[in-house]
Amino acid sequence: MALAFARSWCEVKHGVRIGVVNLSGDGVGNAATPKKFKTIKKRRAHVRWAAVAVALLVLGAFVGGTFFFSHRPTTSALRVLDKSIAVLPFENLSSDKENAYFTDGVQDEILTDLAKIADLKVISRTSVMQYKSGLARNLRKIGEELGVAHVVEGSVQRAANKVRVNAQLLDARTDAHLWAQTYDRDLADVFAIQSEIAKAIADQLQAKLSPNEKKAIEQPPTTDLAAFDLYSRAKSLVLTAGFSATQDQDRRKAIELLDEAVKRDPSFFDAYCQLAYAHEFLYGYRGHDHTPARLALAEAAVQAATRLRPDAAETHLARAQYLYYGLRDYVGALAELEIARRALPNDPRLFELTGYILQRRGQQEEGLQSLQRAVELDPRNFFTLQQISLSYQALRRYAEAIAALDRALAIVPENAETRADRGLVYLFWKADTRPLHQTIDAILAQGPGAIVSAGVIWFACALAERDPAAAERALVALGDNPCLFERGISLSHSFGEGLLARMTKDEARARTAFEAARAQQEKIVQAQPDYGPALCVLGLIDAALGRKDLALDEGRRAIALLPVEKDFVNGSLVLQYFAITAAWAGEKELALEHLEARVRGPVEGNMLSYGVLKLHPFWDPLRGDPRFEKIVGSLAPK
Repeated sequence: MALAFARSWCEVKHGVRIGVVNLSGDGVGNAATPKKFKTIKKRRAHVRWAAVAVALLVLGAFVGGTFFFSHRPTTSALRVLDKSIAVLPFENLSSDKENAYFTDGVQDEILTDLAKIADLKVISRTSVMQYKSGLARNLRKIGEELGVAHVVEGSVQRAANKVRVNAQLLDARTDAHLWAQTYDRDLADVFAIQSEIAKAIADQLQAKLSPNEKKAIEQPPTTDLAAFDLYSRAKSLVLTAGFSATQDQDRRKAIELLDEAVKRDPSFFDAYCQLAYAHEFLYGYRGHDHTPARLALAEAAVQAATRLRPDAAETHLARAQYLYYGLRDYVGALAELEIARRALPNDPRLFELTGYILQRRGQQEEGLQSLQRAVELDPRNFFTLQQISLSYQALRRYAEAIAALDRALAIVPENAETRADRGLVYLFWKADTRPLHQTIDAILAQGPGAIVSAGVIWFACALAERDPAAAERALVALGDNPCLFERGISLSHSFGEGLLARMTKDEARARTAFEAARAQQEKIVQAQPDYGPALCVLGLIDAALGRKDLALDEGRRAIALLPVEKDFVNGSLVLQYFAITAAWAGEKELALEHLEARVRGPVEGNMLSYGVLKLHPFWDPLRGDPRFEKIVGSLAPK
């Protein structure tokens, strides 16, 4: 969540930071419209006539509704409902430990079935997966942390063509056993077992079950157990990727597994939905693979899901994600989310995606409220909490940003990057590097490998403190990773070397490093010619190399590719970095003009925070100018 130097996260969410973390929400970039997407285009044509009305309805449903969500600080206690439940990870009792993914799949299907019942509040798998099986569980504590009255525990034992599933329902407030059942069946009956368990639990909780909900629960995901195993492994990879240092590789591996699953079972609807999301995430999140080829793969997966179940809520969600991540069609995406909401009452992704859309439309406060509602259903979602912290930072509500990070750290207290992010907020807020410096020292004391995930934040701190030795060490720790990342803006390791060299007045080294950075960035721009943030970075590098006219031209073309009207988040960042480009190119008046226009209102990213403007070398060409110093002073904490 750190400024921009940092990592990707979510959201993230997955961030943002000035040389820090990409905690900023989804980090999606602008997209190129594919040559053909007949099914989706036809669908969009049907809803276009009601675009404005639908948008208003969606905002009312997602932001203005009451349901069981309340507008409260993220640190307040969760409200417990009598018909609230969490399905905890099941224990794998099979002799073959490879069956752990199968066990995860069984638990996930039961959770998914229950989540389709509107009369229940069901906690998302992202939050419950942290309570591993095989360990002593304090159910009362778990119930309080998740905000539920009931929990489900169970186990799965698979041997040859047989399966035994145990499940029990408990009252988390009293530890009382309310229901338990053991199922010994043929392996082929495992999906029937899952639906029976879901219906039995719903009956115990006296939840009303509509005919459509009953039909959805009874529909098996696939008839091919090998395909189900592949799907379960892939879904686990996608869900845990945000906690992994190899998150991009994990998502690509998940895509390989899902491709195998749909090859085995071409009618595997859920696998196509997961496949579409995995492709969309790689395409839109941080612009890692913002290529027409990746977008076409996402399109094909959505088309396949649409052919199989054109009216399913999951199809509408998949289409909404495609319209958002791929085409930047916010009105169309909101319309699809409104349809999906009717049959997916417990899916936090609907609220999360709505929050991102609202923020990209410039509705920062409303977007934050929607993310808070997502956390009600997914209270231990590390990525969403990071995105909430970033949202508070954009609104310059730094104390609340820190509180959101504290919630995230309660989930993963040893996460070095988030610990550093917390210190980084003080740098943004008060131009105070001491909390961050102390945190980095503590991380470094754990050993040389501990700082890797927070290396970009360490580099940001060193630059702010004008400490060349520390900055050099941070670059070594970063390896080939970017030195700065802020949503769609990613600056390479070579760029960091150039920035450090320029700060120390080593112009020869600076030029060599910036030339290397340009060669790398030019390849990115050639592969993603329509991606505004990538072109924006190329302009910044050319400014560093003294190519004034070329730099300004590239910056202006980036702005044209991604205007704020199309994407408030990344469009604002492109404008901010154009101000830096202009300053580096010697066009101070132009830089100040853009800077003055951007500091009013919410701040996307943290390049325009008080601390970065006051301390970071990016803004050195403007230091001492009365207009610039007035801007900096106006942002000082009161």
